[in-house]
Amino acid sequence: MDLALNRQDATFRDEVRGFLKSKLPREIAEAHSVGISVEKPLLKTWQRILHEQGWVAPAWPKEYGGTGWTTTQRHIFDEETANANAPRLMPFGLSMVGPVIYTFGTAEQKARHLPGILTGETWWCQGYSEPGSGSDLASLKTKAVRDGDDYIVNGQKIWTSYAHEADWIFCLVRTDDKSKPQEGISFLLIDMKTPGITVRPIISIDELHHLNEVFFENVRVPAANRIGEENKGWTYAKFLLTHERTGIAGVPGSKKAVEQLHRMAAAERASDGKRLADDPSFKAKLAEIEVKLAGLEITNLRILADAEAGHAVGEKSSILKIIGTEVQQALQELAVEAIGYYTLASQRERLEGRTNAPMVGPDYAETVFASYGFGRAATIYGGSNEIQRNVLAKAVLGL
Repeated sequence: MDLALNRQDATFRDEVRGFLKSKLPREIAEAHSVGISVEKPLLKTWQRILHEQGWVAPAWPKEYGGTGWTTTQRHIFDEETANANAPRLMPFGLSMVGPVIYTFGTAEQKARHLPGILTGETWWCQGYSEPGSGSDLASLKTKAVRDGDDYIVNGQKIWTSYAHEADWIFCLVRTDDKSKPQEGISFLLIDMKTPGITVRPIISIDELHHLNEVFFENVRVPAANRIGEENKGWTYAKFLLTHERTGIAGVPGSKKAVEQLHRMAAAERASDGKRLADDPSFKAKLAEIEVKLAGLEITNLRILADAEAGHAVGEKSSILKIIGTEVQQALQELAVEAIGYYTLASQRERLEGRTNAPMVGPDYAETVFASYGFGRAATIYGGSNEIQRNVLAKAVLGL
């Protein structure tokens, strides 16, 4: 694959750089990432700016608000936004349920939900995992019973990222418990303000609140909020997970993290007093990650090019998910090794604005602990890497 930019793509890159330089607010570029992205008010401001530019959903079809960019242009945009330290937009609407709605939804569902997803006025969360039904998602037990023009939903979801900030949740629910597990599931869109929904926080290992439990007790949901056919939700869920796993690869963010590690290594000292940048062990670890990341980037571009040509991504998204999250974790672990005792859990209080205590250590050390703690879940969310290897073994190797 030829990665050299032609004149048209080089001009496009310059346009993106000019836009970021003039339109990305400094307070957003300098904001600390907490969990997936920066705090909600800042993120909504950045999404509004992108929407006004027409650049908020590069992967969407043009008729639904997409850009019509080529795979190369989308890659350039991702790299330049990462280089400018622009925050990653919340994926649940734009990258997950949005494509499901414009692919499988009714005209009414598209008209109702797509505009709010694009502007960022409506925030979504994902209701998939349940206690005992995470990796084995088809065993989910949250039940939806038809009652006239509505469904009555009862059950529980868990590990629901940002449910406490979401306006809507897209849910997998059991609508038929007599057929095979995958054949009795439906895909519902549920307003989080509906009576009977309770959200309880889960404080994760990074000691931040971005995860939740969500309880449904006799929640009445209009049948018009069902995506596609009843009991065919597994089809739509697999489509969504393909989009999620492709996005989890996170190549531009990892490339940015590599650059940061090189800066750390130039500033920090090993136990013998020499620069980390001159330490053979550290250099070897970083080089190994960079080689793996380069291979991931080429694979990601190849898969995106196939998708643009109309070929199904399918199980290939599992490759991106496995390697992408392993690279992210390796970079986070090496960052902890680089700054040593500056990786303090107490830095969390500064991230949340609960203390005015002075920063301990260099500025670049401030978010290392939070990133490391949050990243422990990277190989689990979106389908654990163990399950992804099973998917590849079955679909590719025929085992």
